[in-house]
Amino acid sequence: MYDGTLLMLGIAGPEPTPAEAARIRDLQPVGFVLFSRNLVSPAQTRKLTDDLRDLCHEEPLIALDEEGGRVSRTRAFAPPQPSPPALAAHHAAGDRRNTIARAACAMADLLSMLGFNLNLAPVLDLAHHPDTANALRGRCWQRDPQRVIDHAGMWNRWQRKRGIAGCGKHFPAGGRATRDPHDDLPVCHATLDELLAEDVIPYTALMPELDAVMTAHIRFPEIDPELPASLSPRIIRKFLRDQLGFDHHVVITDDLDMGAVTRRHPRGDDARLAIEAGNDIAMICHHTESAAEAAKSIAGLPFWMHDEAHARIARLRRKLRFPHAWNEIRLAKFIAELEAVSNAVPETPDQPGDSPVTRY
Repeated sequence: MYDGTLLMLGIAGPEPTPAEAARIRDLQPVGFVLFSRNLVSPAQTRKLTDDLRDLCHEEPLIALDEEGGRVSRTRAFAPPQPSPPALAAHHAAGDRRNTIARAACAMADLLSMLGFNLNLAPVLDLAHHPDTANALRGRCWQRDPQRVIDHAGMWNRWQRKRGIAGCGKHFPAGGRATRDPHDDLPVCHATLDELLAEDVIPYTALMPELDAVMTAHIRFPEIDPELPASLSPRIIRKFLRDQLGFDHHVVITDDLDMGAVTRRHPRGDDARLAIEAGNDIAMICHHTESAAEAAKSIAGLPFWMHDEAHARIARLRRKLRFPHAWNEIRLAKFIAELEAVSNAVPETPDQPGDSPVTRY
């Protein structure tokens, strides 16, 4: 027995291979996450998202990470919007043209034209370690929780107004990591009280405007001595859902193919632990040939876990908007607006170091 309906899958290239198409028809994943490897041109991208929809019985979530700066999946054919810290600095310097809103609108319009309905952003992590190689360089809005609320909240508000659902990440405190979870599991000794005092404030303040939350592959031994946040019932079910009240939001794991998870949990166990912990969706971005093993493990979980997850996913699906009708004139307008915003906002100086997240 299999249940692929709680999986979000990547694909290898610009179109589904016959094996991938067969896997999608069989497993019926909740949706897809696409990367630069999948996006060659606007027309090809729209055909890809249309083809993925055609393989599904229900409207799929079609997602990507389009944060701006160096995390931009559409860079093959469109200028990236300015990075979050660049937009925040421009706003603080007295921006009178509401550039954060302009950037979000232009980006969301482009994504809708390309067939997407979910952006795995905004990053709500606080910039605790801006010079550390923890995968978040150039991705955090600011260090101050209130400024993150102001800037990330405005940006998310406008992407949602233009028809793209948003996902806050990486709960509870990705910015406290001091190593890159793509390589191995970061450990942070912050207590629950410390997280409540700072890191989770943007989540609780923006709760009514978040469609989804992504959980972090970071272990917080003062809260759960064994499991990372992304696989921890103490952090997801007890803290995020019961204590903070995120009982109606869709919760998504970060990529289960990251070294933080693969070095400790085999495929199947990772997806089962993720749903058991309170995630609604387990994300497998790269090694999707193993998705059937994940679906088999999920199928063995209690019915009430499936029912809760499906109810939250159905609630999100009801909020999704249809993509813009394909129109090359409007597409060119959206790309031109992104370029104008990019030219108007000085980018923050690049910092040394790299992470796979910027190359995908």
